[in-house]
Amino acid sequence: MRLEICDHLGSIEPAAWSSLVGDANPFLEWGWLTALEDSGCVSAETGWLPKHLTVWDGQSLIGACPLYVKGNSQGEFVFDHGWAEAAERAGIRYFPKLLVAIPFTPATGPRLLVHPETNRVQVAELLAATLKDVCRRGAFSSVHVNFCLPEDVELLASHGFSRRIGYQFQWINRGWNTFDDYLSAFRSKRRVQIKRELRELQTQGVEITVHEGDAIPDELFAPMFRLYKTTIDKLFWGRQYLNEKLFDLLRQRWKNRLCFFVARRHGEIVAGTFTVRKGDVLYGRYWGAFEDLRYLHFNVCYYASIDYCVRHGIQRFEPGAGGEFKHLRGFDARPTVSMHWIADKRLAAAVDDYLKRERHAVNDEIEWYEERSAIRRE
Repeated sequence: MRLEICDHLGSIEPAAWSSLVGDANPFLEWGWLTALEDSGCVSAETGWLPKHLTVWDGQSLIGACPLYVKGNSQGEFVFDHGWAEAAERAGIRYFPKLLVAIPFTPATGPRLLVHPETNRVQVAELLAATLKDVCRRGAFSSVHVNFCLPEDVELLASHGFSRRIGYQFQWINRGWNTFDDYLSAFRSKRRVQIKRELRELQTQGVEITVHEGDAIPDELFAPMFRLYKTTIDKLFWGRQYLNEKLFDLLRQRWKNRLCFFVARRHGEIVAGTFTVRKGDVLYGRYWGAFEDLRYLHFNVCYYASIDYCVRHGIQRFEPGAGGEFKHLRGFDARPTVSMHWIADKRLAAAVDDYLKRERHAVNDEIEWYEERSAIRRE
């Protein structure tokens, strides 16, 4: 086995990379990651310098992890700004750091990728050890592995990585076969409110249509980018991570994974959401509206998506980070895990102490939401 650093994923054959990803999270796929790089959304200038770690057996790619040198903590969705500030006060340089993650995408999936016909433990162990070695030799402050699966968590913990717990609100199909089944599962007060929100569509004269995969019209990509921009422009904390070139590259390379929910009024687009589907999971990513209509966000982003999930047998809908209002509409808090290794022992000890206390607090929050689920428990 030999290790190599890949500065541009486009230099690796798509089929070779796909053999590592398989049925896993779609955002690990060659089409998504190379589109981010080739569009300039991911670059040294944006604080995301690609340095993908790869493992080879002769000419065969047998392992990898999506690795970036980070010059800031933007677009990660696992917030370590407090750690960076503490490091600065202690005279410890925090940036640059190393990050194993999917840029701008808080979706859990494998981070230590291994070919299915290769000894997983052996290759994953090599990747984990090499991440720490690259950190030391490159004078980086730390290695962060965000939104990990349990098998990666366990292995990284054995290499001295500290565990951080968070949560997202996700919709899980509890055996519902129709949208009415989903509605009937709510407590009475919430069900009445949701029906009121659904009726607003007819009052407003809004119709929601779904455009999937290769059937998505090419001309729909430009307005979807403009819809994405509306959300960024409306929020004073909004940051534009994506550009129009990315949307065009996704049209060319990755259309088969996309699912657009588009709201029209009198034939004109008024809102839309950009989602991704793979297997039995739907991922909500971006939303925008040209008109501010009452309850339009809930109808386009949640109810239309849930109806689609039920009709297509999709078992899980991950609408992204944040949004406690999702809990009121049948999304429950689900834990997420990231792993962190810090080179400076003083900072590592302080962070580890903080994480122990944070884990207790986060677990308490998850239990609080579970006890107050909008869905009736049998």
